[in-house]
Amino acid sequence: MAVATRRSDPQGSEPTLVRFDRGERVLHWVNATLFAVMLGTALCLYVPALSAQVGRREVVKTIHVYTGLALPFPLLLTALAPRWGRAFRSDARRLNRWSGDDRQWLRSFGRDPGVRLGKFNPGQKLNASFTLGAIVVMIGTGFMMRWPQRWPLAWRTGATFVHDWIFLALVVTITGHIMLATRDRDALGSMVSGRISRRWARFHAPRWLEREEHTKG
Repeated sequence: MAVATRRSDPQGSEPTLVRFDRGERVLHWVNATLFAVMLGTALCLYVPALSAQVGRREVVKTIHVYTGLALPFPLLLTALAPRWGRAFRSDARRLNRWSGDDRQWLRSFGRDPGVRLGKFNPGQKLNASFTLGAIVVMIGTGFMMRWPQRWPLAWRTGATFVHDWIFLALVVTITGHIMLATRDRDALGSMVSGRISRRWARFHAPRWLEREEHTKG
């Protein structure tokens, strides 16, 4: 579990908190790289102008397929690691819990100043659930498209339709994720250093801050 450290925030006034440990940060950037390769190769396969410029369609297709198949392995390895995955498992439980404040945040579109959130806001929880589900669906439908002889025509047609639309949804959600991350430099920095200021936690995640202070005490 994350605990307070003695390092100061950028203002030098308060000790910072550990928001993500090394295992979580490595997992995030490995996944980000795999998703970037997967989406980049998908664009080269689906956009005629890019496909014509890149060429080597079979090589691009092979990279796309095996990058997609590799997506669940970093998650599984981190989740199953006894010590390396401890913080990840703790955060996975947080992402799976919904409070009355979370539901109020959604109803107010994040505008209710009285809402007191935990470590993750409801948008992050929904994004995590969608991304995990999308990985499963994309692997299943991609498998049918790559090795079509094993499946009935109706299944292959449906798999292509679902795969294409989930791909477009991922482009939208990942673009939104990147845009929101670049607007919050403290949160983005915590995925590099692992640390976040108490000032940020007090404003964005007061319930998490209270829990961390109680744990330390």
